[in-house]
Order: sequence, then structure tokens, then C-alpha cells
Amino acid sequence: MCDPRLLAKPPVARLGCLVLVRNRRGDVLLVDPDYMDGMILPGGAAKPNELRHLAAARHLHTETGLRLRLTDLLAVDFTPADRYLERLNLVFDGGTVCDDTPLAVPPQHRSDLLGARFVRVRELPDVTAPSQAARITEALANRTLPILLHGQRAA
Repeated sequence: MCDPRLLAKPPVARLGCLVLVRNRRGDVLLVDPDYMDGMILPGGAAKPNELRHLAAARHLHTETGLRLRLTDLLAVDFTPADRYLERLNLVFDGGTVCDDTPLAVPPQHRSDLLGARFVRVRELPDVTAPSQAARITEALANRTLPILLHGQRAA
């Protein structure tokens, strides 16, 4: 049963679907957007009713060329409203790829990205905002949680 009161005015918030990918050395894959200072985890918003892990995988592929199956969640990060709407970021585990895995970043005029590269964990504070570095560090330290869809593991 759908109660129209629940759908009348949905909350205004942004939901980020991010992916943490490492290479065999333990470096973290980051993208460099032209619209903000510092590098960030690949990812973006989900479309309406899009499964969140599939949205994260879609953005990862679009931004880096990587096609990865995401089955686990590493962190949930809430950020209160500041210059942006409040947001909830889900950090999915992209696992580990070979050190020489090629990245395919689309041209800046199509992607708003200046590039993508693997960054050593100790260098995160130098290339990311403090909140990004903290999010990544926490995600790296956590064990994975399964992604569920109506109580069942999402495929």
C-alpha cells in the first residue's frame, strides 16, 4: 500500500553513490573534477529508482572506463547542509585491480573531469579535502557490509 502523504513532499537531500577502488599496492583511485578543489572518489547520484550500487558502478564506468561488480558497502557518510544540500554518501567496495589497469577518462567537456589516477594513501591529505580524506580512510579501515535489496543480497 502506498500512502500519498509519504510521497507528497520527499526530503531534499543528495545521495552520492561512490566507489573505493584500490590497486595491488593499496593506492586509491580518485578522479579530479574541474568544478571543485581536490580529488574525490569516483561516483555520482542515482537516477530515480536506480539501485544504488548499480548507480555507483555506472558512474565508475563513465568516469574511468572500469566495469566492476559492486556487492559490498564500506561506509555511509552523512554531511549536513553547507553550501550544498545535505547529503548522504554511500561508499561501495570496488575491490582491487591490477596496477597496470588502464583508465579511460572522457574528455573534460563531456565529463567535467580533469583526469583520474591512483593515489597513495599517505598522500590523500595532499590531494583531497579533509572530509574526503577522512571518508576514504574510514572506508579503508572497515569491513564490508552486504548490499541488500528487500532483505536479499543484491546481484
